[in-house]
Amino acid sequence: MIWWWWIIPGLIALFALVIVVRGLIGLFTGRPFSGLGGMIAGGLLMAIVGAVLLGGLDVQTYSRLTYERPVATIAVHQLGPKLFEATLTQPPPEGFEPTPAKAYQIHGDEWRIEARVLKWKGWANVLGLDTQYRLDRLSGRYDATDDELHAERSVYDLRPDPPSQVDLWAMARKYSRFAPVVDTLYGSGAAMPMADGATYEVWITQSGLLARPTNEKAREASATGWH
Repeated sequence: MIWWWWIIPGLIALFALVIVVRGLIGLFTGRPFSGLGGMIAGGLLMAIVGAVLLGGLDVQTYSRLTYERPVATIAVHQLGPKLFEATLTQPPPEGFEPTPAKAYQIHGDEWRIEARVLKWKGWANVLGLDTQYRLDRLSGRYDATDDELHAERSVYDLRPDPPSQVDLWAMARKYSRFAPVVDTLYGSGAAMPMADGATYEVWITQSGLLARPTNEKAREASATGWH
């Protein structure tokens, strides 16, 4: 959150309020000219602060509602026909050690990653609360529906082990009536075609997961690999 949009104008507004109060005191203690001048100066300063705050709110609306952050990178290497190894790396939480990369064998034409998502109300986003997520599973997908029904499948649990002591999803679901800042709880997923040497980034936005190719192999696959 861009805190200075709020803290600095707030401090100036407090200073302006002091000037206005001192002006009022001056009016009632026999100093009408200095008191009136103080009230005018304080009022003008508060008006300027109000304009800055409105501008800051507008800027914050754009920056928070379009905010996104990376949650994983996926590097794909082909092992055989419709069999790939996907190496998944998650960025560490701030202040924690990097999370070791993990490799998964995935059958199919595409990889798919899913997450549980907690989305806040729009006004809560503006104030600095960003969409929360927990990666749930990684799996393979086939282009053909018949393959989905009969070919070899692969799915992996991405939930933390041991589970977190504080589960925001469970708390928001249990106390949803008393959590007016929560917009909705839902599952979100992103999928991309698999190709040997392709790498992708997965991002969480204020509305869910999205995936982007990050090298030429991935861009070619995402352009031509959908059937």
